[in-house]
Amino acid sequence: MNPIIENLTGMNALSDQVVAMDLLIAAKSGVRNYAMAVTEAGTPEIKEMLTRHLVEALDMHEQISAYMVEKGWYHAWDTNEQITLDLNNIDTALNLPTL
Repeated sequence: MNPIIENLTGMNALSDQVVAMDLLIAAKSGVRNYAMAVTEAGTPEIKEMLTRHLVEALDMHEQISAYMVEKGWYHAWDTNEQITLDLNNIDTALNLPTL
């Protein structure tokens, strides 16, 4: 999106939040996929390699979620607060001016 339009509509922060959430979802998917792959590994060497990748994926997930918590974009331990944030984001998206 054009930076001028982002600032006029207030979407600049929401855009960053959307990108961060997409990255967090991808990190969760990576953790899940590596965990499944570890259980299916055919050799100890492959299992060890996949386990290293799993640990790295967990670290990445932690960094992304900590960043989002710091920014106030993610409330994993407060469901009511997360629902409120999600509803506010929905309202913002629905009230964007049509260009």
